[in-house]
Amino acid sequence: MDAPPTPSDASPPRETHTRDSRTGDSLSRRSLLRTGGLLAGAALTPSLLGAVAQDTVPTAAPLPDPTRTPGAPSDSLGTRSPFENPRLTPVGVTGGSSWTPHHLLHGTITPADLHFQRHHNGIPAIDPARHTVTIHGLVERPLEFTLEELKRFPSVTRTCFIECSGNGGRAWNNPKPEMSPQVVDGLTSNSEWTGVAVSTLLRAVGAKPNGTWVLAEGGDAAVMTRSVPTSKMLDDALLVYAQNGEALRPANGYPVRLLLPGWEGNMCVKWLRRLEVMDQPAMTREETSKYTDPLPGGRARQFSFVMDVKSLITSPSYPGTLPGRGWHAIRGLAWSGRGPITRVDVSTDGGRTWHAATLPNGAPPLAHTRFEYLWQWDGTPARLLSRAVDQTGAVQPTADEFRRVRGDAPGYHYTAVRAWDVAADGTVTFGGG
Repeated sequence: MDAPPTPSDASPPRETHTRDSRTGDSLSRRSLLRTGGLLAGAALTPSLLGAVAQDTVPTAAPLPDPTRTPGAPSDSLGTRSPFENPRLTPVGVTGGSSWTPHHLLHGTITPADLHFQRHHNGIPAIDPARHTVTIHGLVERPLEFTLEELKRFPSVTRTCFIECSGNGGRAWNNPKPEMSPQVVDGLTSNSEWTGVAVSTLLRAVGAKPNGTWVLAEGGDAAVMTRSVPTSKMLDDALLVYAQNGEALRPANGYPVRLLLPGWEGNMCVKWLRRLEVMDQPAMTREETSKYTDPLPGGRARQFSFVMDVKSLITSPSYPGTLPGRGWHAIRGLAWSGRGPITRVDVSTDGGRTWHAATLPNGAPPLAHTRFEYLWQWDGTPARLLSRAVDQTGAVQPTADEFRRVRGDAPGYHYTAVRAWDVAADGTVTFGGG
């Protein structure tokens, strides 16, 4: 087997340009491919078209030699390079989702401004000086906490993912070759969170032993509510006020949200305003008519809290192109709500054979884990798959295995193995799963 190439061996892909008939601007083939990735699988709403327009950057004049031209002055906020333009899409959403562009990111931490969003009735404007969180119900001492009072408690910082339970539904129900990782599985993000342990607050109010459930209620126009077992609240639940070292952003729950590591994203209630300790679940609309999983045979699965083991190849993927034969790194993310990832296998022949990927940065529990496999492509068509395993021994199912247990339209918790097809000319498209 030939050795992997050195940087000098790798020839960069040729860039071709076309002319925009409306503006006369020159647009690169790569920009056009990025545009296709945004459009794939989404309705062409004005907001989505606007997002696409932002991602398509006209070719600029060559920049001056930076060693001979003084640089720009500093500013009060750092910004991305104009050559880097990752975006959530679609935008303008008040009752729906915006997806994280995983194929444009590196490492495991999702920038706060690219964390996926799921809204039920828009993003509320909340004054942190007036916001409070009330804890009441089956407690000895009902208390109301301001944000500043919450910050006086011992803080806890941990890194973990949040995943919408509907993540992957678009790609499962209506797969299209022109779907990027952003569209396929963009409703999961991974951040460092800081806040106070819910167990600390429950001790402060004197939660009673018969309080086996806690109702969490948000302060948005949807008044999002979910019932959470007290056992989870006492285990690792947090009331978080910071993300990646800064205050939560409004779309991510500012000024405070509930964080339930490894559990459904909808239960990590944003803009949290109260916790009510109860002796049974409240059976709200979000846990009866919503977020209940249909099963074959007319059955349903309720309170399916934990997110199952899953993985996603982020490169190569649509709209990328392999520049030629030779060595290529297959990279992606794996995660599980049941504990650390113990192994990720990669197949380059549609699942006939599997190879163990490396986990370059280890596998922290309940967090995104990076995997990588070095592949020597011979220029023939190939189908790329990834399959994750977690510490419980759970193995990510194939599409057929998933369908046998969950049916054709499960509604939530899509975990089937995903496929990416590489054509002989190097183009990469989504292959389903």
